[in-house]
Amino acid sequence: MNNSYNDLHLVLKSNKLSTEKKERISKIMKIISLIFTYAFLVFMAVIIIFPFYWMIITSLKTGEEIKRMVPTFWPEVIRWSNYTDAFSRLDFGTLLTNTMVVGVLSTIGTLITTILAAFAFARLQFKGKDFMFSLLLATMMIPGEMMVISNYVSVSRLGMTGGSQIGGYAAMILPFMVSVFYIYLLRQNFKQIPNELYLASKVDGKSDWAFLWKVMVPLAMPTLITIFILKLMGAWNSYVWPNLIATGNKKLYLITNGLRNSFNTTQNIDDSGIQMAATVIVTVPLLLVFIFFRKYIMRGVGRAGIKG
Repeated sequence: MNNSYNDLHLVLKSNKLSTEKKERISKIMKIISLIFTYAFLVFMAVIIIFPFYWMIITSLKTGEEIKRMVPTFWPEVIRWSNYTDAFSRLDFGTLLTNTMVVGVLSTIGTLITTILAAFAFARLQFKGKDFMFSLLLATMMIPGEMMVISNYVSVSRLGMTGGSQIGGYAAMILPFMVSVFYIYLLRQNFKQIPNELYLASKVDGKSDWAFLWKVMVPLAMPTLITIFILKLMGAWNSYVWPNLIATGNKKLYLITNGLRNSFNTTQNIDDSGIQMAATVIVTVPLLLVFIFFRKYIMRGVGRAGIKG
């Protein structure tokens, strides 16, 4: 009897030691995992932040310091005049006006087409709906560069490339008022809205138009805000198409075109620092937009979900 008790005590003690050992190993592994995770995040953060740091310090350097074979990681002489020269060289007022006109109007147009198309694919019933939507999604696989020539031929035949201000604005706005990705994003959000609301509105005698603007649009407002912000940022960053339309007409330049075409870094080494200062000026508004509206972007994308 006494031997059995001792054996049981030894077994329990051994199990206790084994459990404590497993817990200790588990804690050590968790600590190691956290160390590797944070080390990876810090490494990736440095990789992402470093180009912005290099842009800022380059904007404060002289041309001679920039052109050195061995780069410096902090300006030897801080040259704040690069920013004043960048403002005067850019004609920032004209560029900002053009960019805001094109960006706001194209964004509003995109919102209208996106809302109408997403509502049709999410709620209305008509023949070929799924096939048409699949066809739209398939167009997302076509690179945008492949449509530059056809778009340019179209706007040329419509007389939008004659050099007039209004025609140039129209040529930069109309081809980009439809976005398949945003239609897909908003459609997924619309499909999350209970169908009972739609049926109840029909019982109350409301039209599809009234239901769309009084029920669905307010409920999908976070996603619409996300689309508005992302589309406006895309218009701010666009370069290839506006540069093609505004060739030879500086009055139609957008921010990116002015940034590229207002400096001659091959002949004047000081232009490199001034151009980088102009890049900082152009980049700051986008950073502020993302900082202040990031929660709306995350919320809008999150609410879209993956419902088919």
